[in-house]
Amino acid sequence: MRELINKEVSVVMYFSARQHLALPHMLRWQNKDYQVGKIGYHHRVREGSAMHHIFEFVDSEEMLWFRLNLNTENLHWKLEAVSDGLPG
Repeated sequence: MRELINKEVSVVMYFSARQHLALPHMLRWQNKDYQVGKIGYHHRVREGSAMHHIFEFVDSEEMLWFRLNLNTENLHWKLEAVSDGLPG
């Protein structure tokens, strides 16, 4: 079931200068760490002066799907939604 969260979360980010790539690596939600697995979707959205990077991915165990939003104006991460893949 898909659940809307819309809460700030802690994220460890990975940056490769050689590949010019910046991606979330791990997030902490409800006192649990989730390793980022396969990223299925990444896009950018501009809201006023802020650019938002939206990442959709599954955890490394492929049990949960996450939608993360990085606000480049304040560098805060927000967990927008989570799903376990089951019908709601």
